[in-house]
Amino acid sequence: MAPHDLRRPFKRRPISDQQKRRDLSLLRQSQHRSDAQQRARNLASSVISLQSSSSPDVDPETLSEPMPDVDTTGHESEASSFDIRQASSLRGPEARKWFASQLMLPEWMIDVPENLSRDWYVLARPAGKRCFVVSADGTTVSRLRNGSVLHHFPSALPGGARKKGVSGPAQSYSILDCIFHEADQTYYVIDMVCWRGYSLYECTAEFRFFWLQSKLDETGACDPPSFYHKFRFSVVPFYNCDQSGLHSAYTGSLPYVKDGLLLYNKHAHYHTGNTPLVLIWKDERCSQYVIDTDNNGQVPNQQHIVLGLQDDGKIVTSDDPPVVVNCLNADFIKQSGLSPGSLVRFAIGDGGLNCVDGKFEKADLQYISVSNRARAFADSYSKIMFQYMARHSPVKAEDLASVISQENQQDKPPEVEMSD
Repeated sequence: MAPHDLRRPFKRRPISDQQKRRDLSLLRQSQHRSDAQQRARNLASSVISLQSSSSPDVDPETLSEPMPDVDTTGHESEASSFDIRQASSLRGPEARKWFASQLMLPEWMIDVPENLSRDWYVLARPAGKRCFVVSADGTTVSRLRNGSVLHHFPSALPGGARKKGVSGPAQSYSILDCIFHEADQTYYVIDMVCWRGYSLYECTAEFRFFWLQSKLDETGACDPPSFYHKFRFSVVPFYNCDQSGLHSAYTGSLPYVKDGLLLYNKHAHYHTGNTPLVLIWKDERCSQYVIDTDNNGQVPNQQHIVLGLQDDGKIVTSDDPPVVVNCLNADFIKQSGLSPGSLVRFAIGDGGLNCVDGKFEKADLQYISVSNRARAFADSYSKIMFQYMARHSPVKAEDLASVISQENQQDKPPEVEMSD
């Protein structure tokens, strides 16, 4: 795809359900002001304390203290503002859910956003393990989406190593949203959540990306590994999502293996949980894993999805609020040994899926089994639909380029004829 190729016109739906969610998210964002500083402090404290409170022989997930009140919907409540002592009691599925809910999770692109070339950034997502990296109290901890510790190490991040003069004041802490790329042992930074104790939750992506570029390199975190800096950090290049930027992210050479494209709305705050203001898109050229594979790494003949079982027998997605896909009768639930809260794997049969305004009107589901216990969440609505579209009518790179071209044509001022 050359940067200025003009492709077939992309036909938009009138107003898609995903576009409605984007508009609503921006509206809520402008109306809602929360204690972002306290949220950042809670996260930094819990990541560090949960690591330090456990001896090498004790798994933090086996701690037996009472659970704090935790909101796992991606929105903070008063009960979710807990201190260090309470954070150390997180364990098992609750720990996985809480830490997973602290990340900003992209929706899968099921339509092309409006004002793509003006309001969005695009970047090539590195293949690897998504994680938070928190530096505080002279140490650095990375924690995966399921809550488990990936690495515990010294770093050049603020407060990230016990060496005077290297990481700044001991009380400072920083939180980075990263992907750990195994092949070159590098943390690729895709977002900045907090820097030297200053919260960036309610800053726009435009500002966060500016700070990320300007601040990270100053610390030496991008330098090669050393005794007090075990892993290298690198900022993922981002571009305006115009023809040139899309071409660079999609086809450009990078030091890491790509796993699709991430698109960020420039006005988006760092919203924990699923958000339509960040999108992920894949095709075979920029990702090895466009369609989900099974445990053997093979693409199954039928699409597999994982849904959560509610008390009333409804099976739902992980969205907030959840999207109801179908309903199981009580006899089937009993015979299958299922219980409320179970994550259940289904295959989509030949009858397929039919959705209207973000709701499933028809879903031909075939029960497979209970999902792996290590899994924390059901699939989201957008992931189910992206995977379904990838098998039948995917959004293509040419569609993105075509939308940008149409927007460029609309932005051109009309030609004025001069009379003699």
